[in-house]
Amino acid sequence: MNERADLSQPSFSIAAVERDTGLPKDTLRVWEKRYNFPQPGRDSFGERIYSIDQVEKLRVIKRLLDGGHRPGKIIGLSIDELVKLAEVSSAGSRMNVAPDSLDELNSYMELIKRHDAEEFRQTMSRLALTMGLHRFVVEVVAPMNAMVGDAWARGYFEIFEEHIYTETIQVVLRNALNTIPSTRKGPRVLLTTLPNELHGLGLLMAECIFSMEGAQCISLGTQTPIYDIVLASRAQNINIVALSFSVIQSSPAVLEAVAELREKLPPMVEIWCGGSSTALRKKPSEDFVLLSSLESISESIADWRLRNKFNQN
Repeated sequence: MNERADLSQPSFSIAAVERDTGLPKDTLRVWEKRYNFPQPGRDSFGERIYSIDQVEKLRVIKRLLDGGHRPGKIIGLSIDELVKLAEVSSAGSRMNVAPDSLDELNSYMELIKRHDAEEFRQTMSRLALTMGLHRFVVEVVAPMNAMVGDAWARGYFEIFEEHIYTETIQVVLRNALNTIPSTRKGPRVLLTTLPNELHGLGLLMAECIFSMEGAQCISLGTQTPIYDIVLASRAQNINIVALSFSVIQSSPAVLEAVAELREKLPPMVEIWCGGSSTALRKKPSEDFVLLSSLESISESIADWRLRNKFNQN
């Protein structure tokens, strides 16, 4: 039987843990019975309440699950063992980054760790200007997203440091987008995420690439209901609905939602899906075009223009 929680220590409700870690409430309850972890206490109302140590361990577990580990193999490990495993996984995820580039990216990470937010912002703004927006997104922002996530999983970054990174990059990207000359040469692209998808940085990165390719972008931000996506597509005369999915959105429900959207949109409006959701890659579908990477957006735009005999001149 779960004991009363020590209310003198920081604690979290099950809803707060779900928001903080991305682990569904049902999953937490199943693990509690199957693996004897987490072991929540109870508040004065008898509701589950989790210690900060348990939440920290759940964060690392979630990151490892996103990297392909199975819960039964890792939940019983200690936090130190989990962190070491995360470090190994992190090193493997960076193998496609050149050593010189990795050193530079690490130096940018240290600006965040030193809490020099203004220097980080100025550095990112300068890189976006000197490298060009396309290269900046692909060569700096994309790998840094992975590195920041890994740093958080290892306990090197606190949540507020991750938020500083995300907010700064969003400001830099939006400022850069404002410098791109407006075009009416299409295609018209509506960018958003479905309900329960809170992560908007990937969406903004995609908007940058689309805009550099001459697309007319209309962003609705995150968590747009399907019905409103359909209404906006009709009102804005949209050619492509681009959806972003993070690793949190990896259940079969993702494909069901996209299929529902496909059914409600006019046949000539295409759906393009990108991001880190494993559900998108498990089962090929005719309902949407899968963007395997940010770089694939350029090729997909070119293909769209050929298929639709779209004249840029």
